[in-house]
Amino acid sequence: MADNKKSFLLYSDLIHTVQKLSDDQAGKLFKHVLEYVNDLHPETEDLLTQVCFEPIKQSLKRDLKKWTKQHEQRIAAGKKSAEVRKRNATTVNDRSVSSTVSVSVSDSVTVNEKDIYRSFAHLSMSVSEFNKLEADYEKKTIDSCLDSIENFKNNKKYKSLYLTCKNWLKKEQTKHELKTLNKFKAPWE
Repeated sequence: MADNKKSFLLYSDLIHTVQKLSDDQAGKLFKHVLEYVNDLHPETEDLLTQVCFEPIKQSLKRDLKKWTKQHEQRIAAGKKSAEVRKRNATTVNDRSVSSTVSVSVSDSVTVNEKDIYRSFAHLSMSVSEFNKLEADYEKKTIDSCLDSIENFKNNKKYKSLYLTCKNWLKKEQTKHELKTLNKFKAPWE
């Protein structure tokens, strides 16, 4: 096995093989596996142990190759990271100090309060957005919907008052249409 490798994988599907062995045979197999992974180069004359150990040995070898490749990649990544930190470091009073750059961008949109139709908490609707809704719905209906949103317990999750109101109005309109259809539905249908 590899130097400094303290663990190995033993796959659970091995149970199908081990269940067919007696406790004594299973113990011998387990000891054989442990001797192998600790580089003690075990040898046995027991044919049953040899046959059961061979697929385990092959999977251990495959896993070791995968682990070695991953270990080498991590070493290379660590060295590369150390080089970058060393390159970016500056010296202050004969000490190496890493330098970090922090960038903060802030942007704000100024909205004239005259352009706001309705606003509460973190949500607001402009007059132009209200006019878009008013093309399809009555002012009373829109205001009622806005009241409902304002009083809705989970309104903090909404980002746009206009889009939320538009969606709520569509749902209400659909409910109203279904009720109207059911009223006029023929009894024989």
